[in-house]
Amino acid sequence: MASPMSSWTAFFDLPIEQKEKYANDQASGKIQGYGSKLANNASGQLEWEDYFFHLVYPEDKRDLSIWPQTPADYIEATAEYAKELRALATKVLRVLSLGLGLEEGRLEKEVGGLEELLLQMKINYYPLCPQPELALGVEAHTDVSALTFILHNMVPGLQLFYEGKWVTAKCVPNSIIMHIGDTIEILSNGKYKSILHRGMVNKEKVRISWAVFCEPPKEKIILKPLPETVSETEPPIFPPRTFAEHIQHKLFRKSQEALLNK
Repeated sequence: MASPMSSWTAFFDLPIEQKEKYANDQASGKIQGYGSKLANNASGQLEWEDYFFHLVYPEDKRDLSIWPQTPADYIEATAEYAKELRALATKVLRVLSLGLGLEEGRLEKEVGGLEELLLQMKINYYPLCPQPELALGVEAHTDVSALTFILHNMVPGLQLFYEGKWVTAKCVPNSIIMHIGDTIEILSNGKYKSILHRGMVNKEKVRISWAVFCEPPKEKIILKPLPETVSETEPPIFPPRTFAEHIQHKLFRKSQEALLNK
């Protein structure tokens, strides 16, 4: 399939009044749609990004009414990309299952299977930043997802915390970045690690990334270490929680950190 990145980028070139037609409203629980961040994070730095967030798979759970109608090929290009990425997620989950000594379909089943694993896409648009040393695109965090897939516009900025320092991911043409999120770390009892990462901004180039988060249904799946990953010498290191409870746990921790940093 052709790359849908040009279609996704075109949305952010629209006049602000057109983009705001798709604005989200997180205060009322409407998280899908267009948004903008310009606020201090827990570390006191500015977050500097526009974004568009929406569920892209399964098809029967999408809300096309909040998908951009402009550019004209946005819906078709995004739907086709989501279908291809869902097939890739199955392949990756099979390999990760085998790496734990499990049947190849086990992890996919544990995160919702073909019917209920959700693909949520967040397009991150980082405008030129005159003082990048004072801002971050996205503050340091781990993803709550099972897997995260990332495309980018070849402008460096994704950083991973590795061996005690921040390392900038290389921009490899025609590649997709994949990393493991909290869900797989929990199911594997820490044998697979959810990577701490952040997004940097640039004063010379606009940076854009397209992240797709593969997430289990919020209330139906209990996340806890699989029995096969636990032993007397390796007891469970995570308590049982639904995916929704895990998200709330992380939000609570973040709010506590913010209070401590005031």
